Amino acid sequence: MSLENIIRAFAGTVILLSLALGVAASPLFHSPNWLWLTAFVGFNLLQSSFTRLCPLESILRRLGVKSAGSACGV
Repeated sequence: MSLENIIRAFAGTVILLSLALGVAASPLFHSPNWLWLTAFVGFNLLQSSFTRLCPLESILRRLGVKSAGSACGV
């Protein structure tokens, strides 16, 4: 799996999980504070499109994951 696919899969998973834990209609509801995690991931994706800085990309590169193109707006 390429760097870009891992980043997209991770962001999507975190968003869906935090929504499942933060939305009252969900059977997994825990607290509305989980929605802050959704906002954080969305903000990180937005800022990375402007700054080309993606913390997950840096971590994955150090772990040796290869890129297939551009990740996080790079």
